[in-house]
Amino acid sequence: MQPTTSNNSAHVQQQTTLIRRREVERLTALSRSRIYHLMKQGDFPKPVQLGTMSVAWLETEVREWIAHRIADSRKIA
Repeated sequence: MQPTTSNNSAHVQQQTTLIRRREVERLTALSRSRIYHLMKQGDFPKPVQLGTMSVAWLETEVREWIAHRIADSRKIA
């Protein structure tokens, strides 16, 4: 069964929604410096360059990162 066109559009839109740093900070509860530190370590999604001084993150990648952090914190040691 093929998904409907509106479902495909919603899925594509969700995959390509870009969010700015303040929204990333709000979603993750991390500071700007912590986000950039984690990116430098390879532990946080890299942003998409929008211009010479403008970046944004893929919302799906940030939400996946959050989900992994939640899952890791729920593992029994």
